[in-house]
Amino acid sequence: MAVINLDTNQLIAENVTRADKFWLRFKGLMGRKSIPDDFALHIIPCPSIHTFFMKFPIDVLYLDQSNRVIGIEENLQPGKVGKRFSGGHSVIELPARKIAQTEVAVGQTVTFVEEKLSKRAVE
Repeated sequence: MAVINLDTNQLIAENVTRADKFWLRFKGLMGRKSIPDDFALHIIPCPSIHTFFMKFPIDVLYLDQSNRVIGIEENLQPGKVGKRFSGGHSVIELPARKIAQTEVAVGQTVTFVEEKLSKRAVE
């Protein structure tokens, strides 16, 4: 599954894993040494996160129920608690610096597509 910014038609991550069961949400990215640049973890439902027991910083997109970006945290370091945004329904955890690379902004909407996509702009 991939995640795309609908406002800019830009691919954010090509390899999205959905964490929608208790154990998957609980484990998140804990225990991993790193994540690939094309990877994202979509945690749903999830209004806020923490980076305890993680070994690397991450970028975080906070989404409402319509997948509109309502909050952003960049370079959230291990051992920290993320912010809580009113109306938060899910989060997307990304490699650090991915938000700056893809220029995602609050107010934009993302979508998830099942097919693997090329790294070129989505038509």
